[in-house]
Amino acid sequence: MTVAVNSTHLREEPTNHPHIVRVPSVCGGRSIVRGSRVAVWHIAQLFKAGRTMDEIVQEYPHLSAASIYDAISYYLDHQEEIERDILNNRIEAVLQQQDAVLDNKGFLRFQNR
Repeated sequence: MTVAVNSTHLREEPTNHPHIVRVPSVCGGRSIVRGSRVAVWHIAQLFKAGRTMDEIVQEYPHLSAASIYDAISYYLDHQEEIERDILNNRIEAVLQQQDAVLDNKGFLRFQNR
């Protein structure tokens, strides 16, 4: 089932979790919290780091507690997928994907551009 999200005609691909969807043109098609651009891997990373629900809700006040709990539940149900997303979004992986380095002043330098 595909559902129109908004007037920009983005298409949601539902998952087996009510607050979690995939939108091909958002976050590389990775699982996100419905109605946002917040990736499940990011919520999972916060959860794994020991953040409390109150802290996550404070950081993302536009997300409901139910959607955050659902993101954590999705992570627990799909750990291999989400752990892969977490690894792929680490700075080392992004630098390699973009053929870039982080210099000693914290600036990105692209190798072949």
